[in-house]
Amino acid sequence: MSFGDPNNPYGPPPQQPPAAPGYGYPQQTPGVPPQQGYGYPQQPAYPGYPGGNQMVPQSMPGLLVTARVFLYIISAVQIIGGLVYLYVAAFVNDVSDSADSLSSSSNDPFSDIGDIGGAAAGLIGGLAIFLLALAALSITLGVKFGRGGQGVRITTVIYGALGTIVGLLLLFIGLDSGLASATIFPLLWVAFGAVITAAPVVPSGTAWFNRPRY
Repeated sequence: MSFGDPNNPYGPPPQQPPAAPGYGYPQQTPGVPPQQGYGYPQQPAYPGYPGGNQMVPQSMPGLLVTARVFLYIISAVQIIGGLVYLYVAAFVNDVSDSADSLSSSSNDPFSDIGDIGGAAAGLIGGLAIFLLALAALSITLGVKFGRGGQGVRITTVIYGALGTIVGLLLLFIGLDSGLASATIFPLLWVAFGAVITAAPVVPSGTAWFNRPRY
């Protein structure tokens, strides 16, 4: 019996044909890296920012959180200042009304005091309203950091830059006065304004305000 006989029990087993690839499993070409599996689409890349492609931040960057806290602190100072100026304006207006009631003629000196007091009360009241409006803007920007887009970002940068300029002017006035106590508040104001201006401009802040919203 020859070894070539297929019925020979002592011969080598017949060679089996290569198994066909299973259904749903594409053939793998040697030397080619495996492709991503079916049902797992590739993750789309987000738009690049300065410095290369970056992942979308999942939480607000620390510098933006600090800027938000500074906005709330500034709004508290503005509210307190606005209320104080309102009280002063009301007091000056009461003094002006009392002077008008004491004046008996146009040549009476009390009439001049009343006119000056009325004008001063109007200016102080206008300043109070202006401070309260700025406080509302500070609070609104801080709240909008969570969902705001480019409009909030640009407004914050402009607002912080203007605040920094005002702080620098007050700082120069304080330094010119020679009083160390007159420079503390302007110095803090400059520091707050610089952080508020820089936070939306740095790459992490830009990525936060450019992130997709669903």
